[in-house]
Amino acid sequence: MSDKIEQLHHESLTWVRSIDFFKQENAYLKNRLSQVVDKSFDKGFLAQAEHFQNQFIIKDDFMDELKHDINQQVMALRDRYLKAGVGIDEAVTRRQARLRDQMSFLELDFTKLRNEFNAYLIRML
Repeated sequence: MSDKIEQLHHESLTWVRSIDFFKQENAYLKNRLSQVVDKSFDKGFLAQAEHFQNQFIIKDDFMDELKHDINQQVMALRDRYLKAGVGIDEAVTRRQARLRDQMSFLELDFTKLRNEFNAYLIRML
């Protein structure tokens, strides 16, 4: 049972590192957007830029919430299961599966947004 708990703990910590990377990447995209907007006077471009800015903010909020939930899972695994030696219950397994699904969604959704943004800038510049 201990090996399974350690794996869940490791998986959760990996997700935290992934979210930190996505947050950095999102900050880079927002900075790039700001640089391009400063040079553009096209109203159509500015409307699309606002769309991307809103999407970047939504992604930041989602990542913050997800990271919070994952950190709670990390603490629960560490405190209750790794230190106390208590077995995993069904609620922990379900929560881990839900977090895994949310991480998969984030990875796909963020990659799609980043690719759309970069493709849009190539077309506009």
